[in-house]
Amino acid sequence: MTIDAYTVADLHNKAIPFRIPANQWSEAEANAKSAEELLLYRSNLLGSDLTVTNFGGGNTSAKLESKDPISGKAVKVLWVKGSGGDIGSMRLDGFATLYHDKLLELEQIYQGQAFEDLMVGYLPHCTFNLNTRAASIDTPLHGYLPFAHVDHVHPDAIIALAAAKSGKAATQEIWGGRVGWLDWKRPGFELGLMLRDYVQSNQGLRGVMLAGHGIICWGEDAKACYDNTIELIGDAARFLNGRLANRAAFGGKAVATFSDESRRKVGAYIMPRLRGLMTGKTGKISHFCATPEVLEFVGSVDFPRLAAIGTSCPDHFLRTKIAPMTLDLAKLSDPNHLETQLLAYRDSYRSYYTRCAGPEDPAMRDPNPVVVLIPGVGLFTFASDKTTARLACEFYINAINVMRGAEVVGGYIGLDEREAFAIEYWALEEAKLQRMPKPKALAGKIALITGAAGGIGAAIARRLLHDGACVLLTDRDQANLDAACSELIAVYGDDVVRSFICDVTQEDQVLAAFEFCSIAFGGLDIFVANAGLASSASIEDTSLALWRKNYNVLTEGYFLTSRAAFSLMRAAGGGSIIFIGSKNALAATPNASAYASAKAAAVHLARCLALEGAEHGIRVNVVNPDAVIKGSRIWDGDWRKERAGAYGIDAGTELEDFYRNRSLLKKDVLPEDIAEAVYFFASDASSKSTANIINVDAGNAQAFTR
Repeated sequence: MTIDAYTVADLHNKAIPFRIPANQWSEAEANAKSAEELLLYRSNLLGSDLTVTNFGGGNTSAKLESKDPISGKAVKVLWVKGSGGDIGSMRLDGFATLYHDKLLELEQIYQGQAFEDLMVGYLPHCTFNLNTRAASIDTPLHGYLPFAHVDHVHPDAIIALAAAKSGKAATQEIWGGRVGWLDWKRPGFELGLMLRDYVQSNQGLRGVMLAGHGIICWGEDAKACYDNTIELIGDAARFLNGRLANRAAFGGKAVATFSDESRRKVGAYIMPRLRGLMTGKTGKISHFCATPEVLEFVGSVDFPRLAAIGTSCPDHFLRTKIAPMTLDLAKLSDPNHLETQLLAYRDSYRSYYTRCAGPEDPAMRDPNPVVVLIPGVGLFTFASDKTTARLACEFYINAINVMRGAEVVGGYIGLDEREAFAIEYWALEEAKLQRMPKPKALAGKIALITGAAGGIGAAIARRLLHDGACVLLTDRDQANLDAACSELIAVYGDDVVRSFICDVTQEDQVLAAFEFCSIAFGGLDIFVANAGLASSASIEDTSLALWRKNYNVLTEGYFLTSRAAFSLMRAAGGGSIIFIGSKNALAATPNASAYASAKAAAVHLARCLALEGAEHGIRVNVVNPDAVIKGSRIWDGDWRKERAGAYGIDAGTELEDFYRNRSLLKKDVLPEDIAEAVYFFASDASSKSTANIINVDAGNAQAFTR
């Protein structure tokens, strides 16, 4: 791999400051809300601000009076964010509800720290009003505190203090004893009791710093609690910014930052190859990030030391693994460097597991890295799906921010190895993993579809997305492409859908589209060559321009795109290429010699590519549609009139009946039917099929392949 000359971007002579959260409470919005709605309002405000807490992180609670459904008497109910929720986007059904007195009574059966995991099994016995939302492991932290409203959040500025060697002293300096400090203790029942006892012994506190974990704070009503949380985070951020002022972070810059173009080039090269080397039960989807925070860190003097320490906060660690893998940019041209580094990382992870695992612990999980860092280039994350990869990236950026702050408060402290293992392989975490639904058939797969704005292309995209693939839509029509992309994002989310303008007859656009696919998702596993056109004319009326237009799109376009796909699939260790052909590739038809012969050439190209691709695990197959009239843009134009004219029928009233009745099965062929055939060739169900053709034409004797 060669890289263009890079440019130095000395944007970070001064450390990036911590952001100070704004108080977004609106009295006008809050006034009309019930007590339960105010809890939700407060939670959403906190969770939607990433300076306050991470996605899925933190929890909020309120002890509210409710009517017992059996006795009709007033009872105190603990409303607390349920397990696995996100306070930024949750609704009221995201809260677990527990009889507060029953929760407090659990202390009577608590047998000590060695048995605290068993206490989680008792939480459902405290459920109020048959609420099915499971209570989280942090429930005792909220329930045993005497305050009506409690917030527990993980802002970067707070974690920077909690993960610093002098964090306890800094806490005292900032708040003068109004915020307490508890040394590290894994979340759970024991920590809940410790926290209660600490607060009872230290009256007048506004909150307590939990070393390596975050802050827990409170108020007597929803607004007072929210105000307190925001003020405490702001205090921490201002303190750290004072320490960081007029100095470079992480010891200053050691490595020049590459230009945007060069970083993209490195990413497009690295990501497919790492995906191919990361063996496991499912494929990996990748995410690339080069924010100022990332570039400041990976290009710094202290980067090698700090990266090796790993993350500190459990909230970060569970998303990013104990430590990242780092690559040497100077060695990327060595074809063995990636594999050597990856093998070394996996060996290191196995050693970590062996050192820490006991006989009762779960089997070792995936030893591949989640986070990969390259000085001067950026941050890459790998996971079984795009959302998880993106979130891992966001969490590691949080960890970078924490390191920046902790380094100016005595130095950064990572999570103790055995404590890290205890959290990663926690029986409760394992149970959560076991409850997760089975991955869909195309989970971890990446697809690129040409002509994706048309009826067949969009139907193929829907089918592949439905079964878990990430999909890049390409088309030459910007307006229709945008519409198709928006429609799919509305259903499947913007993590898994991307679009890129591409005319398949333009080599530079083709190369750019496939490079974009690598940057967007990490490589390519499924390529569907669907971009097409259709023309009808007698041979005497077929101009050279019309002939070339058919061959440019249907033959040369298939060549250019499949050639680009080959490179990415070889890097990934295999893949599936599917050509959308035509019945006319096998069966002669009147007045369509340019179209039919170009389609025939594409089918034979697929056979040739199947021969070349087999040794690399690349399968190449063809789906031959016929008369896909409903939902197809091709049939909206001249092609409809031309084909009707060729058969002497009316284009408006007789065409669909003509094609249906000439088929053996007497059925319409729809875009969704073509998508099902494509799905078969894209999935493992066809893992032993290459150079094959599926006709989706409702039966046409002329097009029989044998």
